[in-house]
Amino acid sequence: MDVDLAIVGSGFGGSILAMVARRLGLRVALLERGRHPRFAIGESSSPLAGILLEQLADRYDLPRLKPLATFGAWQRAYPDVGCGLKRGFTYFKHDAGRRFVAAADRSNQLLVAASPNDELSDTHWLRADVDAFLMREAVALGAEYADDVELAAVEWSAAGTPTVTGHRRGATLQVRARGVVDASGPRGFLSRALAIEARSFDGYPGTQALFSHFTDVERCDEMADYAGAGARGEYPPYPVDDAALHHVFDGGWMWVLRFGNGVTSAGVAVVDALAEDLRVADGEPAWHRLLERFPTVRAQFADARATRRFDWMPRLGYRAASAAGPRWALLPSAAAFVDPLFSTGFPLTLLGIERLASVLDSGAFFDESASLEAYGATTLAEADHTARFVAGCYAGFPRFDTFVQYSMFYFAAASYAEMARRVAPARAAAGFLRAGDPEFALALRALSPAVSAGDARPLADGVRRAVEPVNMAGLCEPAKRNWYGADAADAIAGASKLGVAPAKVAAELAALGF
Repeated sequence: MDVDLAIVGSGFGGSILAMVARRLGLRVALLERGRHPRFAIGESSSPLAGILLEQLADRYDLPRLKPLATFGAWQRAYPDVGCGLKRGFTYFKHDAGRRFVAAADRSNQLLVAASPNDELSDTHWLRADVDAFLMREAVALGAEYADDVELAAVEWSAAGTPTVTGHRRGATLQVRARGVVDASGPRGFLSRALAIEARSFDGYPGTQALFSHFTDVERCDEMADYAGAGARGEYPPYPVDDAALHHVFDGGWMWVLRFGNGVTSAGVAVVDALAEDLRVADGEPAWHRLLERFPTVRAQFADARATRRFDWMPRLGYRAASAAGPRWALLPSAAAFVDPLFSTGFPLTLLGIERLASVLDSGAFFDESASLEAYGATTLAEADHTARFVAGCYAGFPRFDTFVQYSMFYFAAASYAEMARRVAPARAAAGFLRAGDPEFALALRALSPAVSAGDARPLADGVRRAVEPVNMAGLCEPAKRNWYGADAADAIAGASKLGVAPAKVAAELAALGF
């Protein structure tokens, strides 16, 4: 098989890159170790991911990709492709051995809306459905697809071009290409074939994960323990379960993501000490040991049944020493993985696709004299920056108010990038979580609870000052008591931070149906 670009891995990242490459006129081989549909972790989108999907679809003439950007468009275009409603980010703080009771001042919860309504909402992706759909779309555009592939090696010709070799269903497979991209995830094919060193994130705790899919998981908004604020006539900015719902506790957190077909994805990410205490390698018994520690979470899962085996990941964090070289590159999802907290995987991967698409379009990807150093450096710098932020969040879990204040770095940077991409693209050039903004990155590092265990009030003041230049979502306001709705007035009032007139932001929001 002779192609221009060999892509290893047909998950959402590999398949979208294959679609883009085909629109650029490249011959593409999409190589898959498994067979669709298959289970995959990484299931929660974000507003920034939605905008990146829209812009990739528009830039590369991929109209069938665009409906995946919002819940309403998705439901109209592809009602049979499984997804769930994600109106925002919900966090509840739990203490071992105690029922959760909603505090009157909301100090043990955080709600941050990501959209004003269901139509514009983000989504949870049932990856078995979505990945299979995107693979078929890539094939429809002309990508050559092969599954059940066991790759063994990559060899380089005298001219510097790669040949990927392996087996498929007992037969030898050889793919000669002008370049290769690994989209197969952490510790993937190129990392092994090129013996790329794996490195740890500096100052990052060792973490493990245990997860599965379930049916009959009760909704929090139907449980009395969570009803405290609503009983006083106060209504949250969105239904708390129609979100990426996080149960936070000392040493880790649990995610609960609902799909429209009645299935719920749930799992835990915990530091090594807690993982050893729970003996998470045991799988389902460890899951029940965790539930026993938190009575309200146990009640939520009282009638739940796992629909598949439990998966244990003995090491969540991963970072490759290099992410690119002459004629080869790792997608961000293959170069590094931090944690599912804050749904960072989708936008990081899509940013990588956007950058690689530009290099492919210029032809530089296939130029032996050209360097992909900038792509590789940016990919790893953003991973390191994200890891520093997540490490700070883990350190803040025991004091939930500390976590809440520190989390504003993410929400301020994300909301600013979302609006900048629409009305002032040059202002979005600082990269994911403003990794390329020296002042922002320095403050995120200096104020991290992993570095300093100071009082929450000085932290709150420091975070407020640090995010003020990009705070367009009305964040860091004590009067809101940890409930942040999606308010167009906040974005319009912050138009000057983007260097545009308020009317421009208002018009963009109106065009979106905000």
